[in-house]
Amino acid sequence: MVGALVKTLRPRQWVKNVFVLAALVFARHMLDVAYVWRAAAAFVAFCLVSGAVYTFNDVRDVEADRAHPTKKNRPIAAGLLSERAALTWAGALTAVALAGAAAVTPWLALVVAVYAAQNVAYSVKLKHVAFVDVGLIAAGFLLRVLAGAVAIGVPASWWLLACTALLALFFGLGKRAHELAWADKSGTATTTRAALAGYSLPVVRALMMVLGVATLAAYTAYTLDPRTVEFFGTPWLVLTSPFVAVGIVRFLMLALWQPTVAPPTDAMMRDPAFLAILVAASAAVLAIIYA
Repeated sequence: MVGALVKTLRPRQWVKNVFVLAALVFARHMLDVAYVWRAAAAFVAFCLVSGAVYTFNDVRDVEADRAHPTKKNRPIAAGLLSERAALTWAGALTAVALAGAAAVTPWLALVVAVYAAQNVAYSVKLKHVAFVDVGLIAAGFLLRVLAGAVAIGVPASWWLLACTALLALFFGLGKRAHELAWADKSGTATTTRAALAGYSLPVVRALMMVLGVATLAAYTAYTLDPRTVEFFGTPWLVLTSPFVAVGIVRFLMLALWQPTVAPPTDAMMRDPAFLAILVAASAAVLAIIYA
């Protein structure tokens, strides 16, 4: 059962929780051990609560998952983990996440609680509403950034929040575009996700293009803002903008023009080109900020 539970918690998806560490990095506290421990605690809390959310969602979607070509292999849908045990573990993990967050600061516990409540609403009803579902996905990333900020006691930059919101909307629409493109390419139905009926692939593609440009523009504007230059003591952060541009283009290719049965967020974490861009961009940002 342990293996089935771990698989249900989706640990490979926890990479999304690195957004919790954004405030730590851009507030220039990455080398301060006290701040690192508080940010790490927030990261772990979000890993636990996001695992609980995935588990709850799988219980809610068990019948639909059994009709899906790949989701039918998920432990709950395959009968490897009972629904009762799954819900028990989801509740326990949420309680531990909230307790751990409260030990850091009550504000962090509040953000974690809001994230959990939002995702319950998403799983129960709102994921079936086109565009509202993507908006809630983006809100989840904003809550991650806010969690990292309150954990270390620094204000979340409006630039950081704006870039996060635009990027999250871009990725969220990319997932829907991929599902539509894959259904069109493979000739399979899209009835396994009710919200897809409210999306049109040409519209989603156009919105992704706009969001991609807006994300790049917002990040570039942030790097050129006089306050950013003053805070970091260097104007060279703008040199990381090309990495953002290339990463956006690569994601568009994976989501729209090279769709596979795997979601684009999974595909990009296995794509050598995207990983190379990510590593290079991260190294450049850290070198410029902390040199």
